[in-house]
Amino acid sequence: MTPTLDAVLADAMKLSPQERAELAEALADSVLPAPALHPDWDAEIARRVADMDAGRMRFVPADEALAALAARIESRRPRP
Repeated sequence: MTPTLDAVLADAMKLSPQERAELAEALADSVLPAPALHPDWDAEIARRVADMDAGRMRFVPADEALAALAARIESRRPRP
């Protein structure tokens, strides 16, 4: 690493874990920007964020959601 990069990394390591995650995301986006979304998604994303902010959504832990999905798939499989 160059001395400049070493200094930047040392400063970055002084950040909180949340700040380091935000920095990592910003750096990754600067190297590999996310592909543009279809314009229709802008409105859908805004609607979903508004629903979350207003408390109109029920959040389910991922393990519960995956277990429920696996149970639905299993219940629809044909039995020999």
